Amino acid sequence: MSATHNLLRLTLARPTGGLEVDLSLPSQGITVVLGPSGSGKTTLLRCVAGLERSHSATVRVAGILWQDDATGVFLAPWQRPVGYVFQEASLFPHLDVRGNLDYARKRAKVAKAAPAHDDVVHLLGIEGLLQRSARTLSGGERQRVAIARALATQPELLLLDEPLAALDPARRQDILPWLERLRDELRIPMLYVTHAADEVARLADTLVVLEQGQVRACGPVAEVLSRIHSPVVLGDDAGVLLPGTLDQRDAQWRLIRVAFAGGHLWLRDIGLPLGHTARLRVLARDVSIATEVPQHTSIQNILPCTVAAIAPDTHASQVLVQLACGESTLLSRITARSAHALGLVPGATVWAQVKSVALVE
Repeated sequence: MSATHNLLRLTLARPTGGLEVDLSLPSQGITVVLGPSGSGKTTLLRCVAGLERSHSATVRVAGILWQDDATGVFLAPWQRPVGYVFQEASLFPHLDVRGNLDYARKRAKVAKAAPAHDDVVHLLGIEGLLQRSARTLSGGERQRVAIARALATQPELLLLDEPLAALDPARRQDILPWLERLRDELRIPMLYVTHAADEVARLADTLVVLEQGQVRACGPVAEVLSRIHSPVVLGDDAGVLLPGTLDQRDAQWRLIRVAFAGGHLWLRDIGLPLGHTARLRVLARDVSIATEVPQHTSIQNILPCTVAAIAPDTHASQVLVQLACGESTLLSRITARSAHALGLVPGATVWAQVKSVALVE
C-alpha cells in the first residue's frame, strides 16, 4: 500500500437515505469501523470489496482506482486484491484445512504466495490443523483458518466483518492475540468492523465511528476515544487509551508500574518484562475527581490534572469531564450534582483518582 493515505474514499447514496462516507485512511495498521447495528458498517466493507455497487462512489486503494461512477470504472470483486473474512467462517466442508488454503492460493497473483502461505500458517498457529476436515474444527479454529485463507490470496487489504461476533467470550480472547500478530508482523492494512469496545481497545490504530450511515468521528483511536463533545457511544465502556511503557516492578506486592505521557499507573503484575510497551485502558466510570490531594485512601493511582472540558453525558444525571494529565487525556464520568458541588470549571486544578486500569496489549 502507499505511504499514508487513500485507503478508502467512498460515497453511497440511496433514495431512502443510506451510507454517506468521505474518508481518507492510513495505509498501515488496523482501521476499526465501529457503530450500532444498521449504521452501515457491513455496507461499507461490501462496497470496498465490490460486492455491492453504490449509485455514487469512488474507491481508490494504493493509488489505484477500483470504482468511480463518474467515469464508469468498476473493478469486479475478483479483480480487487482484497481478502474478506465474514462473521461466520464459510469454509468448504468437503475439504480439509490444507485444501481450503490451496483453493485460496490459486487466486494469488504474485509469485511469493507460497512463502507467505507458510508465514501465515505459522503466525496463526494452524500447522497442526492442516490435515483436519473443516467439519471437525471448533469455532475459534474455523475463524483462524478463514483468516489464513483470506491472506493466502496475497491481498493488499484485509476486510474483516465482525469476525469474532459468533464466538463465545473465551474463544474471542483466543483469537485476539493472533490478530495482533498479523497486524504487527505481516503489516497488511486491515479494515475491521465491530461493535465490541474491547476489540477497539486492543486492535484499533485508527477508529471510524458510523451512526445512521454517516461518519461521526474518525482519527487515531486514542484521540477519538478521548473526545467528549462528539463522544464515541460506548455506554459504560467509554474511556481512553494511554500508550505506556512498563518501567518499575514491585515484587513484594506483585504490582507493575506503567509510565505514560502524564504520569504513571500501578496495576497487577502479569509477568511482562520491564521496557515492554503497552496500551492502558482507563474507563470513565473508574475515574473520580477530588479538588484537594486525597489522603488516607485505598486508591493508589492519583494524578494531578486540569479540567479541560465538561459535557453532558448520555443521561441527564451525569456529565463527562475531560481531564488534561500532562500530554495525555483522561475522562471521568460523574454526576452533574457532584460536578456542581465541586465547582468544576475548565482550567480548574484537580486530582484524578483512577480506581481501575487494564493492560490491553
